[in-house]
Amino acid sequence: MARLPSDGLETIHLTIVESGALDRLKLSVPDGAMPDGVVRVDAGRSTYHAPLEVGLDGNLELRGLYDNARMARERDGQNHLEDWVADNGLEAGRTVLLDVVVEGAQYGLRAPGEDAVYRVVERPDDDLAAIAEDVDG
Repeated sequence: MARLPSDGLETIHLTIVESGALDRLKLSVPDGAMPDGVVRVDAGRSTYHAPLEVGLDGNLELRGLYDNARMARERDGQNHLEDWVADNGLEAGRTVLLDVVVEGAQYGLRAPGEDAVYRVVERPDDDLAAIAEDVDG
């Protein structure tokens, strides 16, 4: 499996935003920077899956970090985004970095000033991905 350092990858700047009456955290994504749907996100020493969708204001949002793709789609289980933000000493209004490891499939999340090395996971072909989605629900 290939390993890629963050300094050689395209990096997208996201903003931490508080959302709703409970001030839940989300990441605001620049227009056209990523597709909507569920993507793999490597953050620190953990791998998560993140739902990306258009918010009420028409902007794309990354609304959480979940343990697997099904949980991300259904927003089931623990959302690790707030823990990741707190563990990195960040807060609403700050910028975070999202590295494009495999466009449309795998990304790496890191705090400003940090470097990372990502293990590239092969993207499943469309038929296998459709079967997995059917099995997951």
